[in-house]
Amino acid sequence: MTDVLIDDRAAKRNVFVLILAQAFLGAQMPMIFVIGGLAGLMIAPSPALATIPISLIVFGSMTTAPWLSALMQRYGRKTGFIVGALGGAAGAAIASYGLYANHFLIFLLGSYVTGIYMSAHGFYRFAAADSASDDFRPRAISYVMAGGLLSALIGPQMVKLTTDATVVPFLGTYLSVVIINLIGLFLFFLLDLPQPKTQSADAPQARSRMELLRDPKIAVAVICGMVSYALMNLIMTSTPLAVVGCGFTTGTAADIVSAHVIAMYAPSFITGHIIARFGAVRVVALGLFLLALAGVVALMGVELTNFFIALILLGVGWNFGFIGATALLTQAHPAHERGRVQGLNDFLVFGGVTFASLFSGVLMSVGEGTVAGWNAVNIAMIPFLVLAGAALIWLVLRPSDEATA
Repeated sequence: MTDVLIDDRAAKRNVFVLILAQAFLGAQMPMIFVIGGLAGLMIAPSPALATIPISLIVFGSMTTAPWLSALMQRYGRKTGFIVGALGGAAGAAIASYGLYANHFLIFLLGSYVTGIYMSAHGFYRFAAADSASDDFRPRAISYVMAGGLLSALIGPQMVKLTTDATVVPFLGTYLSVVIINLIGLFLFFLLDLPQPKTQSADAPQARSRMELLRDPKIAVAVICGMVSYALMNLIMTSTPLAVVGCGFTTGTAADIVSAHVIAMYAPSFITGHIIARFGAVRVVALGLFLLALAGVVALMGVELTNFFIALILLGVGWNFGFIGATALLTQAHPAHERGRVQGLNDFLVFGGVTFASLFSGVLMSVGEGTVAGWNAVNIAMIPFLVLAGAALIWLVLRPSDEATA
């Protein structure tokens, strides 16, 4: 919601810069998610710990989100985004040394520090909304998310170019991530975002975190955002292990992840328009349905066709579910609660993602062989989809004139 008339010319400029940041800096996320589990498998003391590096990236994002959001609320988005890029560079550098020294704990430390970038990356969508009018806001969010389409093309191709570029496998990929962050941070100097306002003594006070979570629209937006992102991460984290475990190559795994990330972001060109026409709740519901359909396809077999179709459905489902939940959240609070709401939301969302990525490796170890583990991962989606679906139904049916906004 907005209190003043906003000129969207500045918002459109910011969206363009954030699209570039999403495309260039964002490329490191598919890069790391493609190789993180494989690199972990190479140096971890147990195969069940292979996905811990990815889990720690998400855990780092979860624990960073509250203080990074507060930092942005006080000093501005630009400062927070620069801190995020520096964190990404530092994390990749530490992880590079961990790989070089064959030291799993150092590699894990680098993964945790990388979470600082992942957290900052998550706030790009909110920054797009900050200077946008009510009418432009859903499209601004979705356009910035669409920048991830380019990252989906850049990231996996960078993996192919850098995986074997050094004697130590995957070391070249992590070193290239350092460079991406150090170059990409200069994009944020082009942003023209509103400066944080000093709060006067008589200004309205933000609700407490518990009061915020008792707001039905905020609670449902958080739940659906958590489920959409966590289930996407659960499947995507396990996919390279499943693909390689079924006898295909790392390059094939990268191609599947690339198709998945394209599917995550390509719909963003129209998601904002769909939300504006049909409402955020309906778009989230469609996203949850597609996530469920992805699980069904994955359970039908482990041929390349199954992997590609399942991961494409997973990507589109995440897009509708997560962007819809973000739009629902931005409608549910006034400007003075922005920092607290967004920090709380991302803390909980990435908490769910941490849980999902942590147990993806464990689930992949269930039963005998890769197929049994892959099936366990997909079956694990069911209760969380039921939870999110029930929350949406409750929001729609509750007696409120804003329930289906």
